[in-house]
Amino acid sequence: MPLAMARPWKHPKTGIYWLRKRVPDDLLRLVGKREEKRSLGTRDPNAAKRLHAAALAEVELRWSNLRSPPKALSEREAFDLAAPVADWWIAQHRENPSAQKTWKTEFGDRVFAPLAVLEAGDLGALNKHMPTAGSFDVLQMEQWCLQGASELCEARGLQLDETCHRLLARCIARVVQRASLQLKRLADGQPLETFFPFEVPHRAPSASSRRAIIFPKLVEGWIAERRPAPKTIYEWQRVIKQLASFLGHENASALTADDLLRWKSSLVEAGLRSKTVRDAKLAPVRAILQWGVQNQLLADNVAEKVTIDVRAKQGEKKRSFTDEEGRIILRAALLERDPVRRWVPWIGAYSGARVSEICQLRREDVVEIEGVWCLKVMPEAGSVKTSGSERIIPLHPALVWQSSASHELSELTSA
Repeated sequence: MPLAMARPWKHPKTGIYWLRKRVPDDLLRLVGKREEKRSLGTRDPNAAKRLHAAALAEVELRWSNLRSPPKALSEREAFDLAAPVADWWIAQHRENPSAQKTWKTEFGDRVFAPLAVLEAGDLGALNKHMPTAGSFDVLQMEQWCLQGASELCEARGLQLDETCHRLLARCIARVVQRASLQLKRLADGQPLETFFPFEVPHRAPSASSRRAIIFPKLVEGWIAERRPAPKTIYEWQRVIKQLASFLGHENASALTADDLLRWKSSLVEAGLRSKTVRDAKLAPVRAILQWGVQNQLLADNVAEKVTIDVRAKQGEKKRSFTDEEGRIILRAALLERDPVRRWVPWIGAYSGARVSEICQLRREDVVEIEGVWCLKVMPEAGSVKTSGSERIIPLHPALVWQSSASHELSELTSA
């Protein structure tokens, strides 16, 4: 029986689903614990799957950042990291905006404000920079922003030097100042939607002004940031080329929902199953366009609402092997001298592992753990389908016995 893959774990007493993920050995010192655990806050299994995927992606991104060397932030990247703080700040105080007293908007412009360089003997300038009204408040607000930057870095697994850490804190101060001014206007009775829009100096360009962004640029950026498996890179690049060929151009900025609907219809007419269209065609396009939106290259993701019904008729559904078919395959495998044809069916039958995972196993991936022989499915041996595919599978005694018997028979034959 294989060990559990990464999936929502249901608490036996509360019924609440949790994310549980073992921390890789190389990150134990940095993470400070052996297992990453967090509540998904739901008893609904379908919602838990969605929340688990998002939480797992956050954990994997944090671990990836921890493995990376200290990062140098640009001002744009710092603002992108700080921007969610403003949404959180407004959410915290939106019901009672006048109760927000922590952030003093009247001193907000002085937070992290650079001090002028004083000339020797310039007593007048010196007096201007002596502690004044609000200096203590400004100092507290700066410390709060620095602490927020530290917490943000810890949550994301970012390693920043002192300069970049202070840059991030300064960006937090700017977005919280703007958010606090919005709350102040809300307290004065103005509806939130009439406020000046919250913005940082990197808004997505409007449809009329944005420059042409070609598909290869989006794909290259997505690959560089997400670092997917080679097989995924090959398949998704192929899908994007197919879409560009259908459109007759590579301009992602000019792509419309109608274009994707026409492409979807052409794929269905070509005989592709609905599930293939959804998972192997539309999903890659949607993910890459979303990366473009998140990185301010595209104004919106036109593939977001393009869907397809994947309900299959009873006669079209895939079926598993019957017990008799399984026995025929395994008996035939016993007669094979080719080790691949002999062992892949048997290992698959007793482990549930994928064929690609079995075929890339190495000698060192067969290990004995506390007296039990196991298979290690690791990315070091080759690409795995998902981050949760990394696991250890105990070998069934029947496989161990058959391996031993086969080895003894081989020795007798050769003798």
